[in-house]
Amino acid sequence: MVAYSFKQRFCDDIAAGRKRQTIRGHRKRHARVGEPVQLYFGMRTRACRKLIGPDPICTAVVPIKIGVPQHGGEPALVSLEGAPFRHVDDAFAIADGFWGWADFTLFWRDTHGAGNFSGMLIEWAPHA
Repeated sequence: MVAYSFKQRFCDDIAAGRKRQTIRGHRKRHARVGEPVQLYFGMRTRACRKLIGPDPICTAVVPIKIGVPQHGGEPALVSLEGAPFRHVDDAFAIADGFWGWADFTLFWRDTHGAGNFSGMLIEWAPHA
């Protein structure tokens, strides 16, 4: 079983079932399709709390690349499963816990800086 920790801004959307995906950098092991995932706030701190239970089930693990522009006003570009970089509509950004594409782009620029990010898109569904 794999655990993921989230920033405070995403906790309510995860608990309410509005955010059912996360984008993470490469690491030794990500969740696998069909496997439960544990979702936390503040993992490895005294404030640690589980966001949802029973544990949701991983439904997809997809390679993702994000091109974060250096200048404001330009949208981030996304590549899923190796498809060429492209602008994704607001629905993708909203599903990831943002208000829209501009908010998504700003978060990625502020958190990761401009440039290219490579990782995985992990999606989950409530436990049946």
